[in-house]
Amino acid sequence: MKLVKRIFKWTAAVILLVLIGWFFIAYWTSTNDCDRYATTPNNPMKAIVYCEYGPPEVLQLKEIEKPAPADNEVLVRVRAAGTNPLDGMHTGRARIVSGLRKPKLTRLGTDFAGVVEAVGKNVTAFKPGEEVFGAKTGAFAEYVCVREDRAIVLKPANVTFEEAGGTAIAAITALQGLRDKGKLQAGQKVLVNGASGGVGTFAVQIAKAYGAEVTGVCSGRNVDLVKSIGADHVIDYTKEDFTKTDQRYDLIYDLVSNHSFAERRQILNPNGICVIAGAGGSGWHEGILRRMAGTLYAYVRSRFTSQKFLAYLAMLNKKDMTELAELMQSGKVKPVIDRTYKLDDLAAAERYLQEGHARGKVVVTVE
Repeated sequence: MKLVKRIFKWTAAVILLVLIGWFFIAYWTSTNDCDRYATTPNNPMKAIVYCEYGPPEVLQLKEIEKPAPADNEVLVRVRAAGTNPLDGMHTGRARIVSGLRKPKLTRLGTDFAGVVEAVGKNVTAFKPGEEVFGAKTGAFAEYVCVREDRAIVLKPANVTFEEAGGTAIAAITALQGLRDKGKLQAGQKVLVNGASGGVGTFAVQIAKAYGAEVTGVCSGRNVDLVKSIGADHVIDYTKEDFTKTDQRYDLIYDLVSNHSFAERRQILNPNGICVIAGAGGSGWHEGILRRMAGTLYAYVRSRFTSQKFLAYLAMLNKKDMTELAELMQSGKVKPVIDRTYKLDDLAAAERYLQEGHARGKVVVTVE
């Protein structure tokens, strides 16, 4: 028995030393491609880059090389780009995935809307002059190149560049969470916790478009907004706890995760589903381990009940972008824009987003 304990202790010590060694090696060898920004570009464009972690002021507007489309790519002149909580990677609070010492990726932005400027020789779905929207890393820039078969579709004529530019990530997150994970059906009762934010405003409208009876949860200042986008009922969380009512729901779409497993379970119907969306809203990186632990606990506990708690991460794709374009074209979904900022004022946009009080989307315009 003593020998077994000694072996266990030595094994644990070796594993700990290996992990510590890996951490220090990974930390000091982590780097990025910022050296290329020191050279004068031959064909310049303006873009946001960051080479070190820090507050929004580390985000710099620089002239870098303008991309050229490959044979299967579309070159888009960006007119607007949406901000998202994951753009907060520049803070360094998620270094385990973004790079320990320096950020691996030095470009920010994903959502975009703009005009096709050029196409590769094999592209058949788009042509120069067409208005498009979609998602591509590095969207905080004058131009992006996107593969024809990826998340890029034609922009509906009744939607502005600013509206389309703030759509992709938030709207696809809502669509996939409700439709795929929540198995949303017409006539169901759906509660959206966090209904006034970027994802929440899309979730309310998508649930209504699918024929659900929707209850939105938000602060008092946002009640009128959530009503205006179609919610049948709105709960002001500063006055009422939605888990303490007599209402029962077929689907809870939870963007906040500020209630326990037991509290949410008691307002679910016997076969109800609680979908916990993505990595959370603004400020997602603060207390992320606690929220991940809570989500895992709820998922495991629900394996032993008829009610299910599910978490997921959205996946960008052309099929769902097309459905979103159709929903916006029909008028069933209209992006909610809180504020717009210029590209050279992205730091201010990020500061506002990090406050966690945005109503709908915060969008950056590119001139």
